[in-house]
Amino acid sequence: MTQTIPTGNWHPASWQSREASQQPIYRDQAKLEDSIAQLSQLPPLVTSWEVEALKGHLAAAQSGEAFLLQGGDCAESFADCTSDFIVQKLKILLQMSLVLVMGLRKPVIRVGRMAGQYAKPRSANLETKDGVALPSYRGDLVNRNPFTPEDREPDPTLMLRAYERAGLTINFVRSLVDGGFADLHHPENWDLKFVGDSPMAEQYHKIVESVSDSLEFFESVTGDAMHTRRVEFYTSHEGLHLPYEQAQTRFLPHRQRWYDLTTHYPWIGMRTIELDGAHIEFFRGISNPIAVKVGTGVSNPQLQAMIHALNPQNEPGRLTLITRFGAKHIEEHLPRVIRAVRSTGTRVLWVCDPMHGNTESTVEGYKTRRFDNIVAELTAAFRIHKEAGSYLGGVHLELTGDNVTECIGGSSGLTEADLARAYKTQVDPRLNYDQAMEIAMLIAGYVRANG
Repeated sequence: MTQTIPTGNWHPASWQSREASQQPIYRDQAKLEDSIAQLSQLPPLVTSWEVEALKGHLAAAQSGEAFLLQGGDCAESFADCTSDFIVQKLKILLQMSLVLVMGLRKPVIRVGRMAGQYAKPRSANLETKDGVALPSYRGDLVNRNPFTPEDREPDPTLMLRAYERAGLTINFVRSLVDGGFADLHHPENWDLKFVGDSPMAEQYHKIVESVSDSLEFFESVTGDAMHTRRVEFYTSHEGLHLPYEQAQTRFLPHRQRWYDLTTHYPWIGMRTIELDGAHIEFFRGISNPIAVKVGTGVSNPQLQAMIHALNPQNEPGRLTLITRFGAKHIEEHLPRVIRAVRSTGTRVLWVCDPMHGNTESTVEGYKTRRFDNIVAELTAAFRIHKEAGSYLGGVHLELTGDNVTECIGGSSGLTEADLARAYKTQVDPRLNYDQAMEIAMLIAGYVRANG
């Protein structure tokens, strides 16, 4: 039986008594309260059964019995809530997971950064252009991107729009998955039209042929059909905008627990991990599996106190630590963080985010990431965990199935000069199809070669 997490005097709005960083300033409080009230009455986007199932899978990944693939856009936009765009994101994650399943010989947990990744942290509350200062764009959940006073004014009704598009996205994904779109008998459904000549596509199709041959052999020998029509697919987003998360947090009497039902798997970002802050207060009371981004600025005592606050009963599958140090700093910081966590006696799922610590800007002003640095941090994470007697149980990537040019390098040889050709991201640079598939194949090959 799952234990109830004691939350003391916690309730979904108790975070409001703490300092809340990275929150928009709404000038119309009555409008904000009305939007929260409407959201609180709408059906949840996910169910506690799905949340608990994911927690069980993550507990298996903690023990090295599964691997987490978590990926998607840096920030979703309302305009991208189209069938084609959603299918592309699903396809790339399914293709990557198939590569990982074949290479790692273990189940892969598929989690999309989707159906809710509509809010982003910003370095400053105001953005200035040509002497005009306006509120920073904080994602479609908060305000609009065009640089006008009307668009940049935080609008609480956008929370309702975000809920609607998240619901459309997740229910479309559910329909595809339940309808057999992810059936291993028909992986040709996952092909993306524009990648026919890609070297990654050629390698991927060799893996598909191997899977198909294996299925046919098993079914011909046993006379039984392999039941591979449905895979489990989960959603995640940064639990940044606390009024939105609060509005969909429910107490379920049959479980005697609180759940944030905007998503299966929310995480706390680097800019909101203050121990006495509002985000830690909110996250400690919900029963979802949760993740925390850990960078170079997180001290050992801070990390240990955070673990105690968020997982005091050492519940399996409850807490994920997503490390994001950068290729230059991982050797210094990951070993000491592993030791600090081990000293608490708490089991966590270790995941590597090789993207955020490797962000840089070009002289032309493009934010980018070098593929070689992404690979260097990822392979270092595998090696350091193995040397420490630990286990790297997952990867967290910003990626797209689109043919973008946002990260430098990879098999397609993108250079700084290529960035302007198809630089489409709203916030952070993402891996394109070739680069994402190459990462999956590198992970599979590295684990096979190094155990």
